[in-house]
Amino acid sequence: MFNGKNILITGGTGSFGKKYTQVLLQKYKPNKIIIYSRDELKQYEMAQDFNDSCMRYFIGDVRDADRLKKAMKDVDFVIHAAALKHVPIAEYNPMECIKTNINGAQNVIDAAIENKVEKIIALSTDKAANPINLYGATKLASDKLFVAANNLVGKQNTRFSVVRYGNVVCSRGSVIPFFQKLIKEGASELPITDEKMTRFLITLEDGVNFVLKNFERMQGGEIFIPKIPSIKIVDLAKALAPNLPHKNIGIRPGEKLHEIMCPADDSHLTYEFDDHYVIAPTIKFSSPVEYDTNLLKEVGIHVKQGFEYNSGNNDKWLTEEDFLKLVEDL
Repeated sequence: MFNGKNILITGGTGSFGKKYTQVLLQKYKPNKIIIYSRDELKQYEMAQDFNDSCMRYFIGDVRDADRLKKAMKDVDFVIHAAALKHVPIAEYNPMECIKTNINGAQNVIDAAIENKVEKIIALSTDKAANPINLYGATKLASDKLFVAANNLVGKQNTRFSVVRYGNVVCSRGSVIPFFQKLIKEGASELPITDEKMTRFLITLEDGVNFVLKNFERMQGGEIFIPKIPSIKIVDLAKALAPNLPHKNIGIRPGEKLHEIMCPADDSHLTYEFDDHYVIAPTIKFSSPVEYDTNLLKEVGIHVKQGFEYNSGNNDKWLTEEDFLKLVEDL
């Protein structure tokens, strides 16, 4: 699907962008991979590892609509990964988060439509479902913008979809590297926000492969959600440091006890497939789409009314042993 194509990744110097680039180069022969981001140092460093002839590095911010339109010239596929993602920082700097995550999303949409991009997938987060923090609220707004963008394309074949998943194992700023740092520094205890807290976990590679597959599945307007395991935060801490006690520090600003990926309020729109869920749009498009069957002819079924997929009621759980093996493999 990606052979001979031009692919642009916003926020492409991040963990996801680098892994996505690696997989594209290993599995396909793209014409161009365009890394669009605002940090020249990160682009320089990435170019040392990814210097294939198809690689292009484009300095730019998603807040800059004109720059995005130039960058998307002749582009076939876009992965929108750029975002401000740190929950407490977003709480203290709300307008900056809004400018990047909402205004930036609309700029990506406008640039894609103007350049007749074929398919666009925006990366979302479990925090966008029933959001209680600003980051989640901006990503929910972004999700709505990308879904509704399918009504703006007219007779073009441009299609927009969203991928939503949970915490990426060992990603920058997440709890795992934070705990590992404390352990390495000789901490006498590990800070636990709440002993009942749970989180979804996904590896970076699984996240990338899920996005790749959804370019083949997508019809436009879907929110794709992978079936992934949960872990209790106390089990995670015990696995990393079995002999260290825990100190309850309370939930941080904007945090939830359990994360949600399919809200109960969207159960009438939610379809269950073998390895993922799809939330269909709340709005109707000019060209009707049946979301219970995708372009790969995979068939889903409507979930029961009131179904909610959250990290606390999940039927897939990581044990301490499973988690340690995951971290070691990475």
